[in-house]
Amino acid sequence: MTERLTRATLGTLPARRRLEERVARALLLVASSLAIVVLVWLIGRTAAIGLPLINWNFLTATQSRFPAKAGIGPALLGSLWLGGLVLVMAVPVGIMAGIYLNEYARQNRFTSFLRTTIANLAGVPSIVFGILGLALFVRTFGLNQRGAGILIAGALTLAVMSLPIIIVATEEALKAVPQAMREAAYGLGATKWQVTKDHVLPYAVPGILTGTILAVARAMGETAPLILVGGATAIFTYPSSPLDVYTALPLQTYNWAAKPQAAFRELAAAGTLVLLAFILTLNLGAILLRSRYQKKLKW
Repeated sequence: MTERLTRATLGTLPARRRLEERVARALLLVASSLAIVVLVWLIGRTAAIGLPLINWNFLTATQSRFPAKAGIGPALLGSLWLGGLVLVMAVPVGIMAGIYLNEYARQNRFTSFLRTTIANLAGVPSIVFGILGLALFVRTFGLNQRGAGILIAGALTLAVMSLPIIIVATEEALKAVPQAMREAAYGLGATKWQVTKDHVLPYAVPGILTGTILAVARAMGETAPLILVGGATAIFTYPSSPLDVYTALPLQTYNWAAKPQAAFRELAAAGTLVLLAFILTLNLGAILLRSRYQKKLKW
């Protein structure tokens, strides 16, 4: 149907504009195809090198000076700790901030400035947040004293980095709910909080969940902020608590990739595949949750 409409529209345009339209579509198609081909090639090459190395021993073993004995067990545990702490720290604050800005805050210059600042922060490179975490959480609050608190410092840094994305996603999801639904609830005598809790939020949950999970997935794949706030590139034992020295999948993979031996670079490819599978699982979870909630909702 869309293709027929596009052709019909092209038929009504002058010849020059039709040519420009076809050239633009061809360039977009070539650019998209090139990006997909490069991505598939990179993933395929990485899989060819690293996939034979992935087994139970690789997933549970600790770091070692010998490539045949090295694994990502502590790094996998560290990533799970980081992800859980980021969820606890960033998600409630981000969602509540988005609800306040969209439903309760007055529309004036200050809120417009605040929204612009949050949107800009969502696009700031992660290294900037790493510098912030180093200055604030490590040097000011001293969360790296003899290893204690390094994981907390890393989680706080990633949480601050994820907050703008969660806030923007929450606001956009709330804006997508029709204003008529709010007005109908007000007409029945509902309070502001009742309207928000019982009528607006249930319809905004799919978008909020999607943005939240994508923000956490991005945080799980970051390396630079964790290096700056003191994350270890390699540890040889499992940390016994979240207060011990830790490493994460991106840090461990970076450490292997920086080594000159070819065997360690092959381990880096295997670690990359595990990290990619971890992030893709989170993204798939976001899609499934969105689809599940959308099926339950009826406008």
